[in-house]
Amino acid sequence: MTVRLRSALAALPAYAPGRTVPGAVKLASNELPFPTLPVVAEAVAAAAAGDAARGLNRYPDNGATALVRLLGERLGQDTERIIVGCGSVALCQQLVQAVAGEGDEVLFGWRSFEAYPIVTEIAGARPVRVPVTAGQALDLDALAAAVTPRTRLVYVCTPNNPTGTTVAAAELERFLDRVPDDVLVAVDEAYREFDVEPGSPDGVEVASRRSNVVALRTLSKAYGLAGLRVGYAVGDPAVVQALGKVAVPFAVNLLAQAAAVAALGAEEELRPRWAAVVRERERVTEDLRELGYDVPTSQANFVWLPLADAALDFAGHAEQHGVIVRAFGGPGGGVRVTVGAPAENDLFLAAARSYPGR
Repeated sequence: MTVRLRSALAALPAYAPGRTVPGAVKLASNELPFPTLPVVAEAVAAAAAGDAARGLNRYPDNGATALVRLLGERLGQDTERIIVGCGSVALCQQLVQAVAGEGDEVLFGWRSFEAYPIVTEIAGARPVRVPVTAGQALDLDALAAAVTPRTRLVYVCTPNNPTGTTVAAAELERFLDRVPDDVLVAVDEAYREFDVEPGSPDGVEVASRRSNVVALRTLSKAYGLAGLRVGYAVGDPAVVQALGKVAVPFAVNLLAQAAAVAALGAEEELRPRWAAVVRERERVTEDLRELGYDVPTSQANFVWLPLADAALDFAGHAEQHGVIVRAFGGPGGGVRVTVGAPAENDLFLAAARSYPGR
């Protein structure tokens, strides 16, 4: 007897994490190339060593109260407007589950974060991909024009993953003015700490003025907590409450909560790391352009090479030279390369220089 699974799963694309290959440099998952801050490691160790009343034998605080309170203080937001999740990708899925179902539509640029169509189809809704511009930027005019009575949610990823491009604050406001008030817009800001572009939007500030906007952020990238998975959303209390209803209970574990509080408290120690990533990003971009590659200006901790049909071949070439990058095949395909440590970036640039198809 064969178990009857949902027929929709057969066509569901699987999320493909960045590969780790022994002996090779991994520049495929947008992780920070720095070790865990001592203060964060100490907080995790202290949480793990808790006594019987507060240790790992106990469930974590389901509402992540201390973390939510700290985020509220830092963001100037009431705690009822904040919810924590197991990385911002979990919150992406919760958003779809909260607002969309069979026959509804979820819009996003393409390419953009590859989890968007996956979480949409899991909920039974229909993903609508709106092509990015020739300059690899989100086309907000086209996104607005694609909204229909079936649209329930629009993702605006800025800086956009994987292209690294941003939308301007004024551009976002014009877009939001065209979106019906009953359509939720998620401003996904997973890489905002690396954005030095003047005029970029602040999703939290926008969400504080517009009840149909929710801002998504994460501590996985700039705060170095990819291994513990902590993200958060800020928006209207009704939206936050709905996100809580579809959340997996205790999804943010005890150690993750302790690490997140410590990492937020150590922001000043982290800022030089962010600046170092930005410097390396600019160096890598300049060198790639001198080699003849078309590289859009990135405001994230990665760069994008829109290589189309050559993406998989380029990634294979890089792997042969000891560097693992992230290739995206199909329409609008390309290669996303995480900005690593200087020596890692040098190894990638040497691979790019020797690629015969450039």
